[in-house]
Amino acid sequence: MSNNKIQAIRGMNDVLPAESPRWQYFERIARQLLAGHGYQEIRFPVLEQTQLFKRSIGEVTDIVEKEMYTFEDRNGDSLTLRPEGTACCVRAAEQGGLLYNQTQKLWYLGPMYRHERPQKGRYRQFCQLGVETFGMAGSDVEAELLLMCAELWEQLGFAQHVQLEINNIGSAADRAAFGKALHDFLLPLKDQLDEDSQRRLDSNVLRVLDSKAPATRALLADAPTLTDYVSEESKQQFLELLQLLNAAGIGYTINPALVRGLDYYNGIVFEWTTDKLGAQATVCAGGRYDTLAKQLGGSATPAVGFAMGVERVLLLLEETASLPDGLDKTADIYLALVGSGVQSQGLLLARELRRALPALRVLTHCGGGKYNAQLKKAYASGARCAVILEGDSPQSSARLRALDTDGPAEELPLTSLVPQLARIFNG
Repeated sequence: MSNNKIQAIRGMNDVLPAESPRWQYFERIARQLLAGHGYQEIRFPVLEQTQLFKRSIGEVTDIVEKEMYTFEDRNGDSLTLRPEGTACCVRAAEQGGLLYNQTQKLWYLGPMYRHERPQKGRYRQFCQLGVETFGMAGSDVEAELLLMCAELWEQLGFAQHVQLEINNIGSAADRAAFGKALHDFLLPLKDQLDEDSQRRLDSNVLRVLDSKAPATRALLADAPTLTDYVSEESKQQFLELLQLLNAAGIGYTINPALVRGLDYYNGIVFEWTTDKLGAQATVCAGGRYDTLAKQLGGSATPAVGFAMGVERVLLLLEETASLPDGLDKTADIYLALVGSGVQSQGLLLARELRRALPALRVLTHCGGGKYNAQLKKAYASGARCAVILEGDSPQSSARLRALDTDGPAEELPLTSLVPQLARIFNG
């Protein structure tokens, strides 16, 4: 039998107990913020029919062409691990009857999958927080989403390290006219384009704008710009959004090159970026996608949303020293049980403490051991105090020892333990 240990799949990482508090910290703040704005959670499967992503993201995109985990199941159906959440959310909302003549404000949190080259801030399984709104066509909901992002950065403590980039990519008709002009401009230069751009010139010319090849980027410097083809109606809504952001004091940069890598966007698109994470500069991105529900077989529904990579947010929290102290603390009260006669009593006492003081974390020592060894673990837990039961038979009192001071332990009747702990923790 082989002694080789089975390892996690490359780019799909474990979150170990020492790292979990950072995730919980972010999730707690995000959940409270979303609930405070009246957004509701939606959950959907990690596996979807492959056609969902081909019809929404676009067949001629890096995600569909190169990055999706796609396979045939035993029935011969083509299935894909979700590479992003918006298409899944639209599918679930449409199937669940949430879209017709209704407005919805939804959010989701969970893993996405893309077969990319793993590097810091970019993984093959990554966690994404997404927010999607439906049934609202105006600039007010667009502004609400951006203000909500800004509030999240403030609460996380790194607002000064992120910048908002925004653009207006117009309607599908606007982009079609622009695409024709871009195609006509690039066609005589086809031989100078990189291989992917040559292929996309006829299949999806706007994707050429995503090229990272220096030679192609240089050619695009003189190409037509999308701004010149955007309709007056779309320009007016974009202007209204900018006015709302100005009134709220939200800084932004208009980036005419920002088009996003997914085919379903129209109107406003945006990215929150940072210079603290190297190449992985985008922390959060989104935009309006009014045609997606109809593309997927439903009725036309105005929609706008965003998604952020949780791993990148956590990296940014680390890079900017924005994580609060004490996240590694696992207990408020450590219950040490020294001696064979207090094990059963200790478990019942822990249950009583948790019921009486539900806001506090009570960690019970299990597995026996000497007093000094248990006290060492109590300090390591980050607990503020230790409750010590010791003896070969059930006790009528316990010792209460403060772990954040050097004072002596205090002997207390068990009947006085809860009131004393309540005074300690409630000031």
